[in-house]
Amino acid sequence: MGERIDAKVVVIGAGFAGIGAGVRLLEADETDFVILERAKDLGGTWRDNRYPGCRCDVPSNLYSYSFALNAGWRQTYADGEEIGAYVHEVADRFGVTAHVRLSHDVLEARWDDEGHWRILTDRGEYRCRFLIAAAGSLAEANMPSIPGRGLFSGIMMHSARWDASVDLRGMRVGVLGTGASAVQIVPALQPDVAHLSVFQRTPSWVLPHRLRRVPDWRRRLYRVIPALQGLVRSATYWQRELLAVSAFTKYDGLRNMLERRGRRHLARQVPDPELRAKLTPDYELGCKRVLPSNEFYPALCQDNVELVTEPIARIEEEGILTTDGELHRLDAIILATGFHVRDNPFGERVFGRESHTLAEATRGEHPSYLGTTLPHFPNFFLLSGPNTGTGHTSQIFMIECQLNYVIDALAQLEAPGTVAEVLESVAHGQSEDVQRRLRRTVWMSGCASWYQNDQGRNIAIWPDYTTVFRRRTRRFDPTDYVITETAAPASPSHSDRQATAFWRVEPSGSGAQDRSWSTLIG
Repeated sequence: MGERIDAKVVVIGAGFAGIGAGVRLLEADETDFVILERAKDLGGTWRDNRYPGCRCDVPSNLYSYSFALNAGWRQTYADGEEIGAYVHEVADRFGVTAHVRLSHDVLEARWDDEGHWRILTDRGEYRCRFLIAAAGSLAEANMPSIPGRGLFSGIMMHSARWDASVDLRGMRVGVLGTGASAVQIVPALQPDVAHLSVFQRTPSWVLPHRLRRVPDWRRRLYRVIPALQGLVRSATYWQRELLAVSAFTKYDGLRNMLERRGRRHLARQVPDPELRAKLTPDYELGCKRVLPSNEFYPALCQDNVELVTEPIARIEEEGILTTDGELHRLDAIILATGFHVRDNPFGERVFGRESHTLAEATRGEHPSYLGTTLPHFPNFFLLSGPNTGTGHTSQIFMIECQLNYVIDALAQLEAPGTVAEVLESVAHGQSEDVQRRLRRTVWMSGCASWYQNDQGRNIAIWPDYTTVFRRRTRRFDPTDYVITETAAPASPSHSDRQATAFWRVEPSGSGAQDRSWSTLIG
C-alpha cells in the first residue's frame, strides 16, 4: 500500500472545488498540501460528463473562477470540452497540477483524536491536520433500481459514463429521464438514430436558450481590456441575482411572468396539443431545476421520436416494458437519471469524532454550518455541502465564498495542535434558519425533487440571495467553534470541551485573504 505521507492539508477531489482550493492555498503561501483524485485525470463533473450535446446551463462569463476569467469562451454557454480545457489550464497556470495525485481512490478518512485525519487510499496512507472534502455532489451516477436492469441484451450506459466508442447511428434508442442531461442528449441523438423513445416521469419547465457564438472581435476585446469582461460578468450576475432569486423567494408576480414565458415557448415549439399536454408541468416554475433549450421540444416533435409517459414496469432482454403492457424494443438504453446527491456513497467513507459518518451528518436534521463545517468533524471543511446549491447562478461563486471562509479559518488555526469543531448549537440554529426561509420559497412548494431528503427537508438549495451567503462566509468566527489543543493531558467529552476548553483566536489581519466584491463577482 506504500508509506504514509504527512501533509498539513489534504483535499479530496480535483474538480472545480478542489482546484480552486489548491489555488487559494498557494495564494495564502500554503504549499504543504496534496489533492487526491480517484480518476486518471482532473476536471470532476466536466471530466465525467462527455455525452453528446453536453454544455453548462450557466453563462460562460459566470461559470469561471473570479481570479481566472477566460476571454476565450467560444460560446455564451460553454460546452463540456471547453470547460474541461479551462479547468486544466487554470490548474497548470497557478501551479496546482503539481499537488494533484491522480488515481488515488479514497477508501476511508478517519479522525484520530490526536489532532489528525488519516486518509487511506488504494495507493497508500496520508495524514493531515486539515481535511477539505471537494468530492462534489454530482460525482456518483444514479443507476435506477428498475427490475430486470441486468437482463437487457443491448447497450446500456449512464449519461455521466458515456462510452464514445459506441456508435448509436441507426439504432433504436431509449432515453430515461427528461431532466438537465436528457434535454441536451435528445436533440443531439435524434437526427442520427432510427427511433428514439424518451421516457418521462415528470415534465420539466423549459425556457428559451440564449446560446450563441461569441464573436472573435469580442474575444479579442476581452483579452485587451479584461475589465470589460469583468463588467459583463458583473451585469450577468446581478441580473440573475435580482430577477431569479426574487422570483423564487419573494415575488409571485415575477415567477408568474417566467411561467408565461415557458408556456409560450412550449406552445410555439409543440403544435400538437396532445404532446403539449404531456410536456406541461403541473407544479410551479423553479420547484425543480429550470432548463434552457431551443432544441429539446422540436426534437420531440420529429417523426422518429416518441414521448413515453407510462411508468416503467421493468426492463426485459429486448427493451423496456411499461405498465400499459407495451414492450418498447430497443438496441440501446441511455440512463439520464442524475446523481446520488442526497446519498452520495463518499459520505460513508468519512468518519469524524466518535465514528460519526459524513453520510449520517449530512442526512440529519441539522447537517452543517453554512454547508461548510459540521459537528463531530474537527478541522474538516466541506465544499458544495448542504444548502449551498443555487437554482439560478454559478456554483463556482458559492465555492469561492466557502474558500474565503476556509482560508481564513486555516490562518486563525495556524498554531500547531489547534483543533476546531463547530458548536452543535450554532449548526442547529443556522440550519433551522435555512429551513424556515426555504418553507417560504418555490423550492418547497409541493413538487418532489432531488433537492429534498427522505424527511422532506430541502438539503440542496441556499434560500436567499448569494450576496447573503457571501457576507456570512466573509470571516471565520472562532466563537462559533469549540477550539482545543491536542496537547491537553486528557481528551474530555464534547460537552466538557464546550464548557472548559474554549479559547478565542483573534483574527489575523493578513491571514483573512478577503476578496472585494469587484474581484469575486467581476
